Amino acid sequence: MVGKTCLITGATNGIGRVTALELARMGAELFLVYRNKARADETVAEIRNKTGSEKLHLLQADLGSQKQIRRAAAEFLATGKPLHVLINNAGLGNTQRLVTEDGIEMVFAVNHLAYFLLTILLLDRIKESAPARIVNVASEAHRFGTINFDDLGGERRYSTLGAYGQSKLANILFSYNLASRLAGTGVTVNCLHPGGIASGLWTNNGAMARFIMKAGKLFLKTPEQGAQTTIYLASSPEVEGLSGRYYANCREKRSNKESYDLNVAQRLWDLSEQMTGLGRDGKDRI
Repeated sequence: MVGKTCLITGATNGIGRVTALELARMGAELFLVYRNKARADETVAEIRNKTGSEKLHLLQADLGSQKQIRRAAAEFLATGKPLHVLINNAGLGNTQRLVTEDGIEMVFAVNHLAYFLLTILLLDRIKESAPARIVNVASEAHRFGTINFDDLGGERRYSTLGAYGQSKLANILFSYNLASRLAGTGVTVNCLHPGGIASGLWTNNGAMARFIMKAGKLFLKTPEQGAQTTIYLASSPEVEGLSGRYYANCREKRSNKESYDLNVAQRLWDLSEQMTGLGRDGKDRI
């Protein structure tokens, strides 16, 4: 990874933090998207201490805010640096329905639309940097979801697992669709299931959710274990040139039936463009 530039969302906690640390060990230059400045500073200090790397940069963005995503993308593009690896890793789960400042249900906004918007805003730079890779962290929870176009934001009926599963299915549909669109460009797009991770994903949802996550640590993977597939897809020569695939435990596997539905994928893409204000050609309308 020496000479490679990587941008990682959700890089200050859990598998994102481990991913950043290991890619720094390999010599990559990192741009870390963060929400909490204190945690970001801790992450940078840890990576510097363990790897000696000084090629670390911070980009602030709450991924529930499209305005902040646009600002972070613009800040990166202004550096003029190439982008060889984009890792869309940040995610959340909510036990109650919340909406963002843009009026969008928060799980769908952060887990899918943030991936979509950030990727499209950076896509020209990624293509210029080819060979390049886009890695989207999805989940086996996609098997519990469906893209509910009639109630996408859960206004009529909100389900914790349904909302999370829908957003992770959206990650996979987006990955496959984008991979098809980028065929022949030298840019690959793959997605993955990291495994059940003992992380902070659900710990903003009250005492019961925190208790469940604490108890679950007996059975869940550590962030170090869970980050391995992300690191593999970002760096391994074994997947050079492979695109439009879903991985778990560093092996390709089939995702659910709906994830291969081209009509659902196109409808989701069109809706995502509308919800983010992006044109069909991937250019920003705003």
